[in-house]
Amino acid sequence: MTSSSYDARAAADYRAAREIPLDGLTAWREAVEEVLRPRPGMTVLDVGAGTGGFATAFRDWFGVRVLAVEPAAAMRALIATGDGIEALDGRAEALPVPDASADAAWLGSVIHHLSDLEGAARELRRALKPGAPVLIRNAFPGRCERDLRVRFFPETARGIDDYPTTDEVVIAFAAAGFGRTVLLRSLPQRSAPTLALYAERLRRDADSKLRALPDDAYADGLARLRGAAAESPHEPATSWMDLLVLA
Repeated sequence: MTSSSYDARAAADYRAAREIPLDGLTAWREAVEEVLRPRPGMTVLDVGAGTGGFATAFRDWFGVRVLAVEPAAAMRALIATGDGIEALDGRAEALPVPDASADAAWLGSVIHHLSDLEGAARELRRALKPGAPVLIRNAFPGRCERDLRVRFFPETARGIDDYPTTDEVVIAFAAAGFGRTVLLRSLPQRSAPTLALYAERLRRDADSKLRALPDDAYADGLARLRGAAAESPHEPATSWMDLLVLA
């Protein structure tokens, strides 16, 4: 798992631009509840926790204990620790937890950052209790057409083409002992109540896909986004991403 270079400002921009409000994650809460059946007393590993948006969500939704593992110190410093959330310095390939210590693992937009997919899968199998699932929220090649960034900045799809495919992830995790695909489902997430507000909050520097675009491609995409916002002022900024659950 690579550790991107974040200073305090970059981490704050990431949280402001990339974290999705809890009221925009209803479909994700329902799907997690369906497959995990979470209950107070469970321990969930949030691997690559970023600034802790999903760590907070899991705690608030389900009353579980969350171990938020994040390699970037500036990101980790913004995790709301205490009261059920502990922030740990670590990465997917070297988790700072004992064997068989967690009831589930959550990887939110992490798979494409892993330097050793097979090694991370083995490490997760070590850290999880027997039969415990891994819940993977990610964009996957060939399945990203409803991503908001792809809709308005279509060139970003080429970056996703380099991500591991669902088949590659399933094979790597099966070799580590996760032999069952429990779920593969695309789910909606509302980043902002309107496209106009989404455009206002957009931070190019906080998104590696947008940073990778040439300036003219970014400007064209921003113009498309603002045009759509003017044409449909009440349309919510809803994107879709996959949830892959392996056990």
